[in-house]
Amino acid sequence: MGAGKSTIGRLLAKHLGLTFRDTDREIEARTGVSISTIFDVEGEEGFRKRESSVIDELTALPSTLLATGGGAILDALNRRNLGSRGTVVYLYASVEQQVERTRWDKSRPLLQCDDPESALRSIMEVRDPLYREIADVTVDTDRRKPRAVADEIVERLP
Repeated sequence: MGAGKSTIGRLLAKHLGLTFRDTDREIEARTGVSISTIFDVEGEEGFRKRESSVIDELTALPSTLLATGGGAILDALNRRNLGSRGTVVYLYASVEQQVERTRWDKSRPLLQCDDPESALRSIMEVRDPLYREIADVTVDTDRRKPRAVADEIVERLP
């Protein structure tokens, strides 16, 4: 969360001549409601099912740069689809940076708790090894401008 997936993804897609797609925006467009509402009504499990379906569909499209929600990595099928159908870039952001970037964002259901920093630490502990397992390229985004991160990714793409 707060690593810059959507912002950097748009810049990168434009530079590479690809179509940018964001799984969260796609789910919202298809359902007509926010991710927070889906979490409220269906819970995280319901949201994750929708997310997996969208990832399966969008990773099969040609010339597409896909930004996934941070928790997409938790599902083994998502990891397999992402890793086998394209190049995976992990935008790493420290917990401190995530706290700073998400401090005022009320649209993140997993951070609507008494201690968002502890929540982010717990989330990162589980997700970071999974991101690193499938990433072809890992880029640190802490205290960096999106354009600089996008430029580094272009240089490091296989």
